[in-house]
Amino acid sequence: MTTTVIVGGVAGGMSTATRLRRNDEKMTIIVVESSNYVSFANCGLPYFIGGEITERSDLLLQTPQSLKDRFNLDVRTGSTATAINRQAKTVTVNGPEGNYDIAYDYLVLSPGAQPTMPPIPGIEHALTLRTVEDTDHIIDHIQATQARSAVIIGGGFIGLELAENLTKRQLHTTVIERESQIMTPLDDEMAAIVATHLEKNGVTLLTNSTVEAIGENYVMAGDTRIEADVVIAALGVQPASKLARDAGLAINERGGIRVDHQQRTSDHTIFALGDAAEKTDAINGDNIMVPLAQTANRHGRLVADIIAGRNVSAMPVLATAIIGVFGLAAATTGWNERRARAAGKNIRVIHTHPVHHAGYYPGATPLHLKLIIDADNDAILGAQAVGTNGVDKRIDVIATAIRAGLGASDLADLELAYAPQFGSAKDPINMLGFIADNAKQGEKTIQWHELDQALANGWTLVDVRSPAEFSRGSIPGAINIPVDDIRDRIAELADKKVLVHCQVGLRGHIAYTLLDNYGITTANLDGGYVTWTHGQDARR
Repeated sequence: MTTTVIVGGVAGGMSTATRLRRNDEKMTIIVVESSNYVSFANCGLPYFIGGEITERSDLLLQTPQSLKDRFNLDVRTGSTATAINRQAKTVTVNGPEGNYDIAYDYLVLSPGAQPTMPPIPGIEHALTLRTVEDTDHIIDHIQATQARSAVIIGGGFIGLELAENLTKRQLHTTVIERESQIMTPLDDEMAAIVATHLEKNGVTLLTNSTVEAIGENYVMAGDTRIEADVVIAALGVQPASKLARDAGLAINERGGIRVDHQQRTSDHTIFALGDAAEKTDAINGDNIMVPLAQTANRHGRLVADIIAGRNVSAMPVLATAIIGVFGLAAATTGWNERRARAAGKNIRVIHTHPVHHAGYYPGATPLHLKLIIDADNDAILGAQAVGTNGVDKRIDVIATAIRAGLGASDLADLELAYAPQFGSAKDPINMLGFIADNAKQGEKTIQWHELDQALANGWTLVDVRSPAEFSRGSIPGAINIPVDDIRDRIAELADKKVLVHCQVGLRGHIAYTLLDNYGITTANLDGGYVTWTHGQDARR
């Protein structure tokens, strides 16, 4: 009888185990999980801390007994795999009953990742959040100390989710981020929207800040002492690959377990998946680390099918992700502008700021979209979206378009469901396609961060909004000529290089086409005044 041993019983490991049982009723399947809980909802942990999820039991999706009853799985919690003997094909386990060996025909490594804990003086005072036990420790600490303040070190997804939920528990929360922005998968002008929203909801953000020391009830950020009854390290994760490394399996430069297109390690009877294993980037084919639950679950199913004899392969990944904070959603897929430029890509960038459904229907809310395009072939390199409604729909459509190989201009022709309460006759996705097609046909745009250089190079900045809009706020150096007045004032612009802008880009596009038809050298400031404002927020 064939035996498969799976190390790790959360997303990827349990997906492997249950799919493998559905494929093969006779196989012996043993799952070893170091936590006391199996198949728990680790993505829901911050929301239990904040009280959004009220019942702790809701986080515990399965138990060893329920998995035994339904799938005939041998699930061993509180048990840690400590060594692999590849020659003997055994795994050494330290569990409640002591040390023992398990023989395997196939071994699946899904150990996840462990929190990054840099050598900061006093780092032992910081709590982390990865397991149900970690959640219990945080809640117990808050209650025991009657905490009123918290510091979170790290402004990534987990850190910001915790910031929201600790604030909801009435803790004054400070997020310390060593980079110049929070949420580094977003570009800085998009992250600035999230930062502003967090601050409006009472979260203090300190970017470009390094934690120098942690005490029992304080954190030193540079020379600034911040009172903190609770300190949580959310500095990202490192692959939990020690077991694989000690067994002599190939490890990449970031500590991830190297795998092929079928998730096989350098030992072809051993598979690896989840946060500990490398993935293939969908944009350029590089090996990357992507610690996301959807990918782990998908690869678990795939590994189970391969063990069962199917010839299937893992697809490259886009690292599509979303976060919600205080009612605002921010999502990303593929590459950001920063990465594309660093890779030397010839890119086009589009910003739009539509409402999420028909503007005349009550409840329309702003949606901020950014599309990064390879200018050489119209390929979509990535996208970002921020807003209170409709973010998930749009980022999922773009992620699907990238997977299908559609070009940016092809977005114009997608048939998307429309009724006034759900979208627009020209959906924001279609509008991205229209703008991409205009750029493909030669319409010149300038990005917010290129504006200063354009002005230095002799461009004249013309704000084509109404005088009332102009009076409420304008870009320094701009002259106001409303779009409807341009024909009558064309002589003022005839001998100039004219950079036009409006609020979000549409009237700027109209002004561009008018001036271009008059033979005037012109360009449109991408995303208009709104994008420029977000960029200035990012620079503060």
